[in-house]
Amino acid sequence: MSSQLSLPPERPVHFIGVGGIGMSALAGILADRGYAVSGSDPRQSDLSQGLRKRGARIFRDQNKATVDAIRSGVSCSPLVVISSAIPANNPELLAAKAAGLEICHRAALLAWLIAEQRSIAVAGSHGKTTTSSLIASLLSAVGMDPTAIIGGVVPAFGSNARTGASNLLVAEADESDGSLVQFHPALGVITNLELDHTDFYPNLEALVQTMQRFAGNCSEVLANADCPVLQEHIKAHHRWSLAEEGPGQEAYFRAIPLSMAGDGSRADYLENGHRLGELSLPLAGRHNLSNALAAISACRLMGAPFHDLQQALTGLVPPGRRFDLRGEWQGRLVVDDYAHHPSEVAATLSMAQLMVSSGRSTLPWVPKRVVAVFQPHRYTRTAEFLNRFAEALTTAPKTLLAPLYGAGESPLPGISSAALAKAMQNLGADVNAYGCLDELASALETETSPGDLVLVMGAGDVNQIWGRLQNQTLAAAA
Repeated sequence: MSSQLSLPPERPVHFIGVGGIGMSALAGILADRGYAVSGSDPRQSDLSQGLRKRGARIFRDQNKATVDAIRSGVSCSPLVVISSAIPANNPELLAAKAAGLEICHRAALLAWLIAEQRSIAVAGSHGKTTTSSLIASLLSAVGMDPTAIIGGVVPAFGSNARTGASNLLVAEADESDGSLVQFHPALGVITNLELDHTDFYPNLEALVQTMQRFAGNCSEVLANADCPVLQEHIKAHHRWSLAEEGPGQEAYFRAIPLSMAGDGSRADYLENGHRLGELSLPLAGRHNLSNALAAISACRLMGAPFHDLQQALTGLVPPGRRFDLRGEWQGRLVVDDYAHHPSEVAATLSMAQLMVSSGRSTLPWVPKRVVAVFQPHRYTRTAEFLNRFAEALTTAPKTLLAPLYGAGESPLPGISSAALAKAMQNLGADVNAYGCLDELASALETETSPGDLVLVMGAGDVNQIWGRLQNQTLAAAA
């Protein structure tokens, strides 16, 4: 299906807030394809700096002067791209509207790219970035040369975007604002479904309806048979599962676990009940095995040979901020992870604890203990899942809580990191809440011990903890 967006090669494209992970990926693809790309990024992030190296023009200011600059000396009126993160009163957006420039949401641009190629769009509540990253990495490794637009940095590419020479495209389809209903891919992959983004969806039913619309737009749908919500509500042409066949559970693609350890998993791989071989995955955790099976299944549907995929699987690395080892600090391993939903926190902690209990690890050495550092993200999400967060985090021997990251939301009465700490204490947890990141970083020296794995989780600015620890070390040495 064609998109209504008109984007001839001579038309300049400007991104307001180009430093974001999703926006920078789209900008990179267009820059690689020869479009005149520009963008604004007050933070001057690594992603925007990478775009500058690809020929994009990057402005620091988001104001009328930037709009005047992108209109100057061009024969074709620029297309202005925004994301849901750009507020309606943004000065640059207001200036673009006043100048009569065409403005589109990033989802419309992604929908246009998806419609232009044979595309795989990966949706679902959890695992989208990992699964889409694995699909793109595997297709690249077996020589199918895809274009990729991912919501995280893919280690195999060193970027969140890759321009391939084939007609294949792999894209992450974000459900947070409902915009994925604009996508019409050849294959839609749905990893799982449970309530999240409660600032947009009032209940699970509303989220299900959005995902049903997305699924209806896909030529084919590949869904997770192990997710009860998907089983009940989503019609799929193909399903995958980690379970043995059972009554009412149909799945063409299966990976039956043989061993699950802290340094990876082994499983028998079956298609339509026939064993094709053994999978060896260098990523720990049942959730990662499911993500990898989804990726292999999608690649198989695109025609990739199994034995080539089997070999490529052994070299996979998760995307950035997905159990991302930042380094060693005073005898502790510091890992950064994007987990910000109770299910994601539980899965990430389970994977870390598996490294301790199995005595095997993908990290440089096997940790003796896991210490969780968690930052609640959004007041609405924290209010909805306060008790579930408490239950998930209580599985860690010790937890340090960063201040809640509002992500632009107005505070809600009684919702804070201190409230989460109280809920955890009621469950018997060893937990402390801190007033700022510097205070938390300082506390890590006394609250943790050599041999610990410090697992930093959250979608806000808690990933800055590693930099603060480095600064503490430099200050102590001065």
